[in-house]
Amino acid sequence: MTDDQRGPRPPVVGMVGAGQLARMTCQAAIGLGIGFRVLAGTPDDSAALVCADTMTGDYTALPDLLAFARGCDVLTFDHEHVPGEHLAALERAAADKAGAGQSGPAVRPGGAALRYTQDKLAMRERLRAFGVPCPRHAPVTDLAAVSACAADWGWPIVLKAVTGGYDGRGVWVCGTPEEAAGVLAHPVVVFAEENVAFDAELAALVARSPHGQGAAYPVVQTVQRGGVCHEVLAPAPGLAAGRAREAQQMALELAAELDVTGLLAVELFAGPAGLLVNELAMRPHNSGHWTIEGARTSQFEQHLRAVLDLPLGDPWMAAPQAAMANVFGAASPDIFGRYEHVMAADPGVKVHLYGKQVRPGRKIGHVTVLGSDMAGLRSRARRAAAYLATGEEGE
Repeated sequence: MTDDQRGPRPPVVGMVGAGQLARMTCQAAIGLGIGFRVLAGTPDDSAALVCADTMTGDYTALPDLLAFARGCDVLTFDHEHVPGEHLAALERAAADKAGAGQSGPAVRPGGAALRYTQDKLAMRERLRAFGVPCPRHAPVTDLAAVSACAADWGWPIVLKAVTGGYDGRGVWVCGTPEEAAGVLAHPVVVFAEENVAFDAELAALVARSPHGQGAAYPVVQTVQRGGVCHEVLAPAPGLAAGRAREAQQMALELAAELDVTGLLAVELFAGPAGLLVNELAMRPHNSGHWTIEGARTSQFEQHLRAVLDLPLGDPWMAAPQAAMANVFGAASPDIFGRYEHVMAADPGVKVHLYGKQVRPGRKIGHVTVLGSDMAGLRSRARRAAAYLATGEEGE
C-alpha cells in the first residue's frame, strides 16, 4: 500500500521524558491512532520499554532536544525539568520554520507557562499577583530571614527548594532555628513558607486547549505520607459541592491566566483558611491516574487531545466513586508472581505496573477500584497495593 492509499499522516506528539506518565500517555495515543514518540534517558526507561518510536538522549542537551523535535508536530513533557533557555530555543526554532513557510513543532505547554512549575517562588509571586490564595511565603537567604518569618507565622517553618523538588524532596519542615540552619547549610536556594493547618489535601485537574476550551475533572482528595502521594479518592469525600466548584473554577482560571496548553493539576490545602494553592503541575499527574478506568476520558487521552487542539473529552466519572492506591517497591521484586492472588481475590481491581526495577520505596505502579462505597473501595485498593508490594495484605 502506498502512502497516498493510506491517507494523510496522523499528527505526531513527542513527549520529552519517558517515565510512567509517558508510558500511560503512549497507551492513550494508540487508541487515538496518532503518532507518539518519547525522548528517553535510557532504553530501560518506563515508556521506552513500550513505545516503538523512542529516541535516547539528554533533555538537558539542546542538540538532543532539537533532533527529537524534528520528528514531531507537537512537543510536550512528562516532567518540568527541561531548562528554560532550551524551551525558548525550541519555540524560536518552530517560529523560524513557520516564518519560512515550513511546519515546526508546537511546544505545549510553552516555556512561559512551564516557568511557574520550574520556579516555585516565581509561581507563588505570580499567583499572589493574580489574587490566588496561597500560604504566606518569603524569599530567604539566611537564618535571620527565616527567624523573622517565624516571628510572624510561628514555628515550624517550611523551607522549600525553589527548583527541582518533587514527591516530598526539596521540602523541609523545620521546628527550630537549628533545624533551619541545617537546611540553609546546603547549597540549595530555598524560600520560607508558613506551616499551614489543613483538613485535607485536594487536587483539581483541568485541561485547556490552544483555542481556549476547558474541561475540569471532579476534585479529588490525595492522601500523602512523607510528602509522597499514597492514595487518591475521587470525588473527594465530604467535600461540599460549592467548595469543589470553587477549586475547579480556580484551576480553570489559572490555566487561562498562565496560558497552559494541556493538563494543569492544582494541588490544594483545604482548611480553616479555605482553599490554598500548594503546587502546580502542567502534565498528567498522579492525582489523575484513577481516570484511566474511572472517568469517561482518561487524563492521558485528554492531554493528547488538548495539545493537538482537538475537542476535549468528557471528564466526568464512569462510576460513582473511585479509589486509587500507589504501589511501592519492597524487598521482594517478584511483583508479577503476586498477580494471581490479587486478581483472584478481587477481580474488580485494575492493576497498572510501570516496568520499573523494583527498589524499596520506589513508586512502581498503582491500582484502581470503582464502586459506590468509598470506605470499602479504599480498603480494597490498599489491600491490593500492599499484597503486590510485599505479598501480605495490609490496611
